[in-house]
Amino acid sequence: MIILAHVIFISLDGTTSRDSLVHFDAHASPNFRHSVFGTQTKKRRFGVVGHPVEHSKSPPIHRLFAQQCGLELEYMAIQLDRGGFVQGVHNLQAGGVCGLNVTLPFKEEARQLCDHVSDRAEVAAAVNTLCFRNEGDIYGDNTDGVGLVTDVEENLGLRLRGRTLLLLGAGGAARGVLQPLLEAGPQQLVIANRTAEKARQLAFAFAGYGPVEAVGLDRLSGCHYDLVVNATSASLSGEMPPLPDVLFAANALAYDMMYGDEPTVFMQWAEGHGAGQVSDGLGMLVEQAAASFYLWNEIKPQTEEVIRLVRQM
Repeated sequence: MIILAHVIFISLDGTTSRDSLVHFDAHASPNFRHSVFGTQTKKRRFGVVGHPVEHSKSPPIHRLFAQQCGLELEYMAIQLDRGGFVQGVHNLQAGGVCGLNVTLPFKEEARQLCDHVSDRAEVAAAVNTLCFRNEGDIYGDNTDGVGLVTDVEENLGLRLRGRTLLLLGAGGAARGVLQPLLEAGPQQLVIANRTAEKARQLAFAFAGYGPVEAVGLDRLSGCHYDLVVNATSASLSGEMPPLPDVLFAANALAYDMMYGDEPTVFMQWAEGHGAGQVSDGLGMLVEQAAASFYLWNEIKPQTEEVIRLVRQM
């Protein structure tokens, strides 16, 4: 079995080099280790795996964390071929990698790979952080939700306790952040989706964590929310879901879990429809990375300056 891995190396001095597609035998982890990592370095190694992954901002984020905390480590972006995730991860583990971040489309598959997972990963049914333990087993966590809540509360200044929240979408992105949002203590959290039944199923699954309910998008008229989180693919497709013209409470925050060089289509819509503040998900990306960094290194990095620097890249 041959698996493709596209590897991007990010060094601690900020330079980037990219090799060609690395072909390796999935059943021969020593070959993979030597071809991808070399044999000389003693630095602890981490990475992000996904498909595609070459535009990931995770390598520079972790480089900045390492510099800040005085750690010597390497962090790589590794593109695994679809169908090659499980064996690719096992080869990385055998090659001495200490931990991995996992991005699309492998988060659900990562959950199935783990020997043990955190409670939040279990209820999210997805893992974005893998920790390779000395005993050889794999521990999985999901830091997406805590990254979102930390960004909203600490960086953007909106405390969620007692607030009204609207979560747009009922797919994997929404499921991954629901538990931490509910644990923040909102007065109400509404899941709204084009297919109301899918939203109802998600609300039922998380009913034990807080006041959550579900509606179709056509049932939002007359409602006002302190925080509206876009967990749909609208900003990827460029097409907004049908939303009422009045949706935001006074000084409400409109938050898009996507991010880019320009304001997303959801952010643009929210600015024109009464949101007091808009934000993309770059802060969430940095905060979830900080939570992963802590799991691996037991050091919590500061994020404010990192968010500023990454936004300039």
